[in-house]
Amino acid sequence: MKKEITVNSNLVFEARPLAELVALAGNYSGKITITMDDKIINAKSIMGVMGLGLDMGKKIVVEADGEDAKEAIEAIENFLSK
Repeated sequence: MKKEITVNSNLVFEARPLAELVALAGNYSGKITITMDDKIINAKSIMGVMGLGLDMGKKIVVEADGEDAKEAIEAIENFLSK
């Protein structure tokens, strides 16, 4: 399952919220990736998320698999919208 999301949070510029995003992704059992431009990263990797360069207004694609994929995508979308 995958979904395009627009980043609507200014928090993505700070290390703590990025760590919270990684921890949030870690709560779900399946593989979760985030694609932005030509970069694809593991959402459970702090180095990957920090290296992605998320910016307010950027469009990303979140893809998840597993039995809780829908919940994982919704949680990440909610997080990036606050």
